[in-house]
Amino acid sequence: MTTELPSPAPALRAGAAATEEPLVLDGSRVTLADLVGVARHGRQVRVDEKALERMRPSAEWLGGVIGAMERGEPVEPVYSVNTGFGSLAGREAFTDPRDAAELSRRLVISNASGVGRHVDAEVVRATMLIRLVSLLQGHSAVGSAIVDTLVEMINRGVLPAVPEYGSLGASGDLIPLAHIAIVLCRPADDTEDDERDSGEAILDGRVVSGIEAMAAAGIPRIPLGAKDGLALLNGTSFSCAQTALALYDATNLLEHAHITAAMSVEALNGFGDAFIAELHEARGQAGQIAVAARMRELLAGSAFVDGDRDNDPGRQPPQDAYSLRCVPQVHGPVVDTLGFVTGIIENEINAATDNPLIFPGLPAGRRLKAVSGGNFHAEYVAFAADFISIVMTEIGSISERRLFRLDDGTLNRGLPDMLVASQKVGLDCGYMLPQYLAAALVSDCKTLSHPDSVDSIPTSANQEDHVSMANNAGRHARTVVRNIENVIGIELLMAGQALDLRLQAAGADPSALSPATRTAWETLRAARSADGRAVDAIEQDVVLYPRVRRAVELVHDGDVLRAVNARLAGGAA
Repeated sequence: MTTELPSPAPALRAGAAATEEPLVLDGSRVTLADLVGVARHGRQVRVDEKALERMRPSAEWLGGVIGAMERGEPVEPVYSVNTGFGSLAGREAFTDPRDAAELSRRLVISNASGVGRHVDAEVVRATMLIRLVSLLQGHSAVGSAIVDTLVEMINRGVLPAVPEYGSLGASGDLIPLAHIAIVLCRPADDTEDDERDSGEAILDGRVVSGIEAMAAAGIPRIPLGAKDGLALLNGTSFSCAQTALALYDATNLLEHAHITAAMSVEALNGFGDAFIAELHEARGQAGQIAVAARMRELLAGSAFVDGDRDNDPGRQPPQDAYSLRCVPQVHGPVVDTLGFVTGIIENEINAATDNPLIFPGLPAGRRLKAVSGGNFHAEYVAFAADFISIVMTEIGSISERRLFRLDDGTLNRGLPDMLVASQKVGLDCGYMLPQYLAAALVSDCKTLSHPDSVDSIPTSANQEDHVSMANNAGRHARTVVRNIENVIGIELLMAGQALDLRLQAAGADPSALSPATRTAWETLRAARSADGRAVDAIEQDVVLYPRVRRAVELVHDGDVLRAVNARLAGGAA
């Protein structure tokens, strides 16, 4: 059985989207893989007429409200159309329709107040796509001009400069989304467009005004109409983008962690009993059962694993340390958790999350078709991001324990201390320091994985008295995943060295390894680091950082997983 990545990962290939057909937004669900194709690999986007048709009823209802205002007819307050926002709602209902449009513009310029480094380009592109999908649900009462402009910005590479700090993950991701909207929009036709009020964007590596960036792409900036401002700002798109990208990378990372764990088990002459199917079926946990099956698949055919379902172990008792023996029991819950999170995040990518939402199909007895609620509250996203941080920290924690065991000559079953066979003991540090690095990274994650979702600070004069902190959770999840990618890259490097030493000690050639771990080892050994040198076995101290970085790239880019799956499927690695 060849284990394929869960749904997010098949698109994990650098530059693949450059030749792909555009992602057509026609009302069908946008998947996590679709999102990554656009955000990370530059896949183009096209909106189908069917999706535009879904938007028209709500826009027409709002047009009727504005038409009544233009005719001087009495109009009931409609939140975000002729009222203020947050605690300012209900103070006064505007009667001039020009105020409704100006309200949108002022909301954008006042909310663009973030601080911190500019987030990665893929986060901005993912955010714009998610916001676009949300508007196309048809409940936001925006016109096609906003949709068309967002599509052009994505397709022509306009990259608003979005600071990382500002969102509370409730009332929507107001501040970061405002930093996108301010680039998109301009004042009303009779007002001068000042580049100082057009936001910032990244153009050829420089921070420029929104006006300059849009002009360079040949995209006109557009004035906003009634409700457009809040429709662009009031939603979970930014928090969701950060969490979705973290999830995608976490899923890939987990698959590589299975492989590096198998390499470590084999290098340490581990026992096969821990992966026998009946043991895991007795517990009945789906993720655990799946990981045990994957470990059996990865270790099948190895001359260095002691015992299996058909053969007694040669040593007694057949019990490895938990970091080896309990891989299914630790990785399994991570499989299940990421599966749950994937469902949450794919729902959120396709959700209408602004407020109010317009439902023209409500009964005729209800004149107000604008329904105020709280779909902007990102608790779902905050929980999802926190879960990612927690489970990825555990993946790093158990991996680091295997690294420690590989280094320790009293624990590694006959391998040299620090995985280097020095001619003079003590002359070489070997792989001593990469384990230090892994320990530092895991320790950082133990702080970062404290749940952000348990925090809340009231805002807007206590109208918004409970918030999710989803953006903080998403930022932290991204950092945790990056940290643990480094840890698993280090395990790939160190387990590869340990397999070289195990083969040498046994006087065996690589055919003694399982086909899967041999493929992973060969992929590592075929790689070259940025300094042009091979990532080969070491016999004395060398500069390690280029090797560490290259091993981490092999994990992040999915190279090892693809090679292993191809070998197990019977193809060329």
